[in-house]
Amino acid sequence: MEQFLQYSDQGLFLLRLAVAAVFLVHATMKFKKVSPMTAVGVVELIAAIALVVGLYTQVAALALGVVMLGATYMKIAKWKTGFVNGWEFDLILLAANVVILTSGGGSIGV
Repeated sequence: MEQFLQYSDQGLFLLRLAVAAVFLVHATMKFKKVSPMTAVGVVELIAAIALVVGLYTQVAALALGVVMLGATYMKIAKWKTGFVNGWEFDLILLAANVVILTSGGGSIGV
């Protein structure tokens, strides 16, 4: 299995692209109607672009991780959403951002 370690930068790049794609879609949805969530959309958009480009990836992952902590809190504490009804997706996005935050996102980027 050690032979796969040589591809860790490519794997982290693919993870960054996948996370960025999700946040780009969700960010643009927040611009359809001006609300307090529009500010979250701005953070998501800027951070997603940073992940794609590979610039300030750890800062971007930290920001998106905070967004996902907030989303998970709202779903569990406020809306009483069950695990399989929505916050499992938030949990995996949080975990992906923690991986990017703690790994630096790899060497592929600007």
